[in-house]
Amino acid sequence: MDNRRVLLYHKQATSARTLFLDHAHGSVLAPGPLPALSSVAEEDDERGLSGLLPHPAALLKELSGELGLAMGLLEIDAEFRVLVDTPPGPVAVYLAHFTTMDPPRALMGEKGASFLPLTALRGRHPAEMELLRRAYASILGG
Repeated sequence: MDNRRVLLYHKQATSARTLFLDHAHGSVLAPGPLPALSSVAEEDDERGLSGLLPHPAALLKELSGELGLAMGLLEIDAEFRVLVDTPPGPVAVYLAHFTTMDPPRALMGEKGASFLPLTALRGRHPAEMELLRRAYASILGG
């Protein structure tokens, strides 16, 4: 998954409260953070990513395995894909949500991760902040 990352979140069905999963490695991206000199590309910049990347369903299966999650616990938001420029090359970032009624706090806590609101994630790497902004707008239909 060197050229792919996933931003995981949970959205409460009744209140629309949105929480992002902050991993033990200090990033909201799985399986790991972006390199230090990363920057998010323009919103319509795809630069041939379709030829570089497998279908998002394969990505989700791989990520679920890496995180030790049961299949069906995560679902890809198919309309979200953002290109990030990194020193080693382009990285595609996808968005996926937990399908449970409530955030699986205990399950993810066992892995050193926690669910946080967007406001608690201020001050992160600028590329992560831009990804969070775009994800939040997409989640809320903006």
